[in-house]
Amino acid sequence: MSNSSSITQFLLLPFTDTRELQLLHFWLFLGIYLAALLGNGLIITTIACDQHLHTPMYFFLLNLSLLNLGYISTTLPKSMANSLWNTRVISFLGCAAQVFMFLFFISAEYSLLTIMSYDRYAAICKPLHYGTLLGSRACVHMAAAAWATGFLNALLHTANTFSLPLCKGNAVNQFFCEIPQILKLSCSDAHYREAGLLMFSAFFFEGCFVFIVVSYVQIFRAVMRIPSEQGQHKAFSTCLPHLAVVSLFVITGIFAYLKPPSISSLWLDLVMAVFYSLVPPAVNPLIYSMRNKELQDSVWKLITGRFQ
Repeated sequence: MSNSSSITQFLLLPFTDTRELQLLHFWLFLGIYLAALLGNGLIITTIACDQHLHTPMYFFLLNLSLLNLGYISTTLPKSMANSLWNTRVISFLGCAAQVFMFLFFISAEYSLLTIMSYDRYAAICKPLHYGTLLGSRACVHMAAAAWATGFLNALLHTANTFSLPLCKGNAVNQFFCEIPQILKLSCSDAHYREAGLLMFSAFFFEGCFVFIVVSYVQIFRAVMRIPSEQGQHKAFSTCLPHLAVVSLFVITGIFAYLKPPSISSLWLDLVMAVFYSLVPPAVNPLIYSMRNKELQDSVWKLITGRFQ
């Protein structure tokens, strides 16, 4: 029987044992990673360079893109390297660092998505007070609070998870170090403390989700009262992408961490992990730019070098 003090490395789940399929997995994940780097990098650079985009909504979008780059860079490069070099190994400290960084970025992103829903609520439902409610200092404080929430949540869960005695080997049934899979390696009953912390975090994030839903109920009620069709279109174009991102992020993440053990399976866990860890950072830039003409125009100006 092994324990956490004697474990020096973990074995991650390989997508396949066939060499050709391992290389296919490498190239597929490389494509997803490059798409995420390009899309989020373009948004960050465009917002930073275009003075017209120095508004609260785009400031939060810039932070969102930074977080997207952070958490996809935490998991994908190691998985690609393992497939390329035909290995499953990750060191104990590397696994702990991966858990911490992933939780840090993903928790901060969810907090930021909650703040972004408040930004849209204030812009549409309280337009006369928008400048007061979301001044530059308030925006910086709210963004800092989102990053700090992610740091504290990651620190709490990482320290607690890796302080548990591990008695069931070192094979992690996931392509990256994920807390639910590491808890399966812990001694009987020892993992209930971390499970309780996960439930506490889940209630916190569910509270954020309720806040987002209530904000959007108020937003849609206000939008339907806008007399002009052009005004409705502009309001929907800034709100619907955010709502789509939140829905994808929340549904897959909560299902991955809180699904009943009775419906858990190796491939279901793998698919859910791909959806909540890889899909959002890759598709977020597309979702936000698809209906946002102002952002599209600024990206085109950046590409063609026509910024004033």
